[in-house]
Amino acid sequence: MKLAGAALAMLVALLRSAVGACADSPDSAEAFARVVSDTADLRTGPGVSHRVIYEAHRGETFALDGRPGTGFWLRVVLPDGRTAFALGDEVQSFAVTPGEEGAPSRPGFIAPPPLRGSRAGLALVGGVLSIPVEGNGVQRYGYLEARPSLLLTESVSVEAFVGDGLTADGTQLLYGAGAAVYLAPRWAICPFVGIAAGGLSLRASSTTFVHGDEDFYVARAGGGLLMALRNRILVRLEVTNLSVFTPETYKNAQTYAGGLGVYF
Repeated sequence: MKLAGAALAMLVALLRSAVGACADSPDSAEAFARVVSDTADLRTGPGVSHRVIYEAHRGETFALDGRPGTGFWLRVVLPDGRTAFALGDEVQSFAVTPGEEGAPSRPGFIAPPPLRGSRAGLALVGGVLSIPVEGNGVQRYGYLEARPSLLLTESVSVEAFVGDGLTADGTQLLYGAGAAVYLAPRWAICPFVGIAAGGLSLRASSTTFVHGDEDFYVARAGGGLLMALRNRILVRLEVTNLSVFTPETYKNAQTYAGGLGVYF
């Protein structure tokens, strides 16, 4: 009996030791890398010949991808969900236990738009174009618009736009260019404002009784929200006011639009 009791006590001790080892195992922790140099260029591949897509600063932390890099390079996950490579001499890896107070976390489903390190972008949006008509009424049309952009910095871009009101009476072509300012480019939901100038061309269809073509100048101002989902898919929501005028006439129109885009 004494021998069986001793064996049982030893088995319990071994089980407790195994449970403790599993709890303290590095496998239960998540790996991160902290930038220890003043700046660190994070690149598309493991080598200085690859393009820089993110400039990190001292103290920034990134989740390690879990897949080994090449040589002295570590594969990390950027805040917008992209993967990049960091030179091992510029970062320090460390482990974090899930739930630890003040610990960094991996990027979530919604991330800041990838404005840092991007050069250009394209968004396709759709919504409603609201235009005043004769008799103090308002006519609303379905609306589609393409918005290519060129990023000057992470906070400023130059944008062009080409849109069309969806109507059977003819073509309503809205076009122009301007600038957008991103007020919080590192927030997960980034507000922005923009101003632009261009034109509105109304072309009547030959199959309707509406006749006459018209051209207007347009001054455009508005704002909205920009956010990124994983895999760099952007969601753009925007409301703008259009001051539509000629030397003799003036009226206001609005667009209410939302859509998807990408920066690259």
